[in-house]
Amino acid sequence: MARHSPRPGGASRGRRRALLGTAVLTVLVALAGLTAYLTRDSRSPTEPPAPPSSSPTAASSAAPPSGRPSPRTGAGDLPVPPETHDPVAYGKAAAAALWSYDTRAYSQAELRKALHGWLTREAKYADPASVDKVVPSAVLWKQMAANHQFAEAKAYEGHFPHAFTQALQQDPGAITEAYIYAVTVSGKQSIAWKGSSVGGAESRSTTLAVQCRPYRSCALVGVLPSVAP
Repeated sequence: MARHSPRPGGASRGRRRALLGTAVLTVLVALAGLTAYLTRDSRSPTEPPAPPSSSPTAASSAAPPSGRPSPRTGAGDLPVPPETHDPVAYGKAAAAALWSYDTRAYSQAELRKALHGWLTREAKYADPASVDKVVPSAVLWKQMAANHQFAEAKAYEGHFPHAFTQALQQDPGAITEAYIYAVTVSGKQSIAWKGSSVGGAESRSTTLAVQCRPYRSCALVGVLPSVAP
């Protein structure tokens, strides 16, 4: 019996994802030596555990960045990217948006679409898969929605990782090809759900790749799988 070859479309999409990941990898490793990014595709996606009926799942919301503040006003609003040329300010806003959700106000698909709107329009650098890994799966979202669960957060601190600043000092011109910056953000999330008088809270940290070309507002490139100090 003849074997059926894989669908061309599926193979094409797989090659494209690999190429996009390679493009982002090349930029970040060349600039900052963030070798943790090399393991991104080999790691299984991390996802918040399914919440019991009386306990929450992790996420967060944003402190206003410098430049024009984000239109996001609180729980129930989908995240809208700010207009700023400051990569650290943008990274703080993006991290908080990625940590935040409100199952009472919108669907998982709507949140994913909104977060994709933060990504750079340059397809060879944008890494939507790394963003999707941060969003709870559709199955988990359904469980959280049954509890009316939502989360907000504040990004208290953002900085360029040491490896990134060291690489820039060694080769200042390297940034001018893609203008991609590594930004590490720390903050705290607050979580609440139906019937909870006091929600949970925990500290959060993440490292993001942010693109800030001259004369253009910053945009998100992707989320690194581990935090770079």
